[in-house]
Amino acid sequence: MALNDDLPVTLPRVLIVSRRSVRKNKFVDFVGEYHLDLIVTYGAVPVIVPRVRGIHNLLDSYEPIHGVLLCEGEDIDTSLYVDDTSSLSLEVEEEIRGLHASDTAIDKEKDSIELKLANLCLERNIPYLGICRGSQILNVVSGGTLYKDIGTELTAKLPENRQRVVHMDYNNYDGHRHPVKVVENTPFQSWFKDSLEEEKMEILVNSYHHQGVKRLAQRFVPMAFAPDGLIEGFYDPNAYNPDEGRFILGLQFHPERMRTPYSQEFDYPGCSTIYQEFVRAVTAYQKKPHSPTPLPKQLKLNKEVENKTRSITALSLQEENRLKQMGATVRNGSHYVEKMGLHRERGELGRKVMGKMSFEQLSDLMSFYNMMGRICSEVLGRKLNESDR
Repeated sequence: MALNDDLPVTLPRVLIVSRRSVRKNKFVDFVGEYHLDLIVTYGAVPVIVPRVRGIHNLLDSYEPIHGVLLCEGEDIDTSLYVDDTSSLSLEVEEEIRGLHASDTAIDKEKDSIELKLANLCLERNIPYLGICRGSQILNVVSGGTLYKDIGTELTAKLPENRQRVVHMDYNNYDGHRHPVKVVENTPFQSWFKDSLEEEKMEILVNSYHHQGVKRLAQRFVPMAFAPDGLIEGFYDPNAYNPDEGRFILGLQFHPERMRTPYSQEFDYPGCSTIYQEFVRAVTAYQKKPHSPTPLPKQLKLNKEVENKTRSITALSLQEENRLKQMGATVRNGSHYVEKMGLHRERGELGRKVMGKMSFEQLSDLMSFYNMMGRICSEVLGRKLNESDR
């Protein structure tokens, strides 16, 4: 494939962070060539960010940033996300480190660089494509959590009638595949539409990971699931429109490496379509007028919206007791507590109802409420802005 002749003279820039590897008993940095080839093929310039000490404080020197592609690497430091439901013993953690020695060596420099870049993309709506670890970074920086080890925390706890999935096969590293079910009306479906059978809505993907998304951050909607229920792809429906320069999503598998043996041909045409759409968004973002930093007024507005919306969060039992001890300093405090109790009862009822819904129905519901939340935030922000005048 040749570069498009209509591309601007100054090509858009996509930042890619290198990863650390051990070669001949020495640490070396590298970036997968497939990523670079696809970015260049579709008309953008890959800019490699070395994962060395202090680079996270120098990211301003990489401006302008039109897109970010974060991909493979070691496990993310577990202290960067809070998961009270995980309680692996020291013995189990040691066993996991033995099984996945190359992945469990934490790289704090890479963590710092990538978390800062991912946060920057979310603040400015810079197109972001997260592959494997890059999808996990996106989920963590947005408030989600991860399975520290899928085999221990997910596979071993599945009921007997649930299909097990091998997510890491060291004996068949590049050849291993497992099915994923594609969620309808998502970008994933549009990428692979020519390869999907209407009844099955499945494709086979590669797999190189022992960690994955546990609790998906609220802003995202799933696009694909493995048979064991693990999320294999997700996106922000409010930040996806490549023609308008919007593209924020994560994929647990590696589409760039899904190729037939001894060939450069992709398993599915959709594998390269992902990169094509990403670069389309990057190019559109480059052409948009934007400031290199968020506008101060917007920061103030977001803070006010955050403070306003905090007031509708349900009180904990400790907060309820504290409220009563203070003599209900909030007007009609006792009524407020009763109202919060009613909200909790409705929440429990909602959980029971949703527990019987299919993941397609839940995905549609999540997408709808994400949209409603965004509209509510925009209207609330506008009203706050008007009140300041």
